[in-house]
Amino acid sequence: MEPADHSDGHGGHGGALVPDEPIANPGVPEHLPRPTDVDPAKEKRAERQVAGFFGLSAICTILFAISYFTFDVGDNWHVVGGLGASTVALGGTLGLSLLFIGIAIIHWSRKLMGDDELVEMRHPAYSGEADRQRTLDDLRTGYEETGIARRPLIVRSALGSLALLGVPAVILLRDLGPLPGDKLYHTIWGQGGRKITVIEDGEEVEVEVPKMRISRDAIGTPILASDLEIGDLVNAQPEVLFNPERYYVPHAEVEGAALQTHKSKASLILLRMEPEDIKPGKGREDWSVNGIVAYSKICTHVGCPISLNERTTHHLLCPCHQSTFDMTDSGNVIFGPAGRPLPQLPIEIDDQGYLVAQSDFTEPVGPSFWERDYEER
Repeated sequence: MEPADHSDGHGGHGGALVPDEPIANPGVPEHLPRPTDVDPAKEKRAERQVAGFFGLSAICTILFAISYFTFDVGDNWHVVGGLGASTVALGGTLGLSLLFIGIAIIHWSRKLMGDDELVEMRHPAYSGEADRQRTLDDLRTGYEETGIARRPLIVRSALGSLALLGVPAVILLRDLGPLPGDKLYHTIWGQGGRKITVIEDGEEVEVEVPKMRISRDAIGTPILASDLEIGDLVNAQPEVLFNPERYYVPHAEVEGAALQTHKSKASLILLRMEPEDIKPGKGREDWSVNGIVAYSKICTHVGCPISLNERTTHHLLCPCHQSTFDMTDSGNVIFGPAGRPLPQLPIEIDDQGYLVAQSDFTEPVGPSFWERDYEER
């Protein structure tokens, strides 16, 4: 066996064999200074250009706010290529505002920030104390090279344009709608059985609004208690949504988006069972009629509509996450993630035999919300 060769590739011994590089290292081209590095006048002009772009961004942001309150959504829908004036104005001004900030930052970095070329060799994954200190020094050097301390005009214009960008965000929050106030605590079922003042023949007259009848969903016909048989489950809505005049409610309050809002809170389930199957909660002894109970259709977990009824047990199942409520026992939760019973609507029969609500729900319907949880703690 021949002895191993420990030569260094150049006739010596003790080193690894190092082959010549197949391609010569071209090196780094000679660094040329920028015009702004050698000409103070050009440096000052670049500074003004950067500040100008920041200023244009601020102007566009202000125009965005003006456009928001000037153009109505839906008006002049054919202004530009079938797009409305509001859409074009808001999109154009906000887009230009962001564009000018980007141009200003790029122009700033290319013309005024430090222009040193650095070569960084590979290093171990873990940085030693010297490397960490060098990083901090590089950060300080970078800060100095930006020229922030020497260029107050750019700093002020940049801060102004960036600060104004918060204005569109605040304005757009307005589109989320007004704060709900106490609307989550009440439904349109409460419109019945109250006294109001109306104008009749030019005079103010106090009238009593009839108690709210329970109507079949979609068709709007009021429900006679005698029409329901044992085991029947009916999806229902307040009659005011179909016959607002009877309850002195303007049509505009039960149309369009307002109608959907009312339905999302007032949707109801009627279920008839044997009266002896009902275990009324404390104070709810007169909330049912001949075995007929009424509960909110909105699950108290995340607000899904419920209508899956197990006829023999009178258990109501939510199809979304399988929360199960006992209709015989005040709508209490017997399974699933729901944290509260279904709200029960107290009902009775009017003088014509129709089912009516005694009052509104006595608790908020649907999922939990922050104010409700806070009040219960």
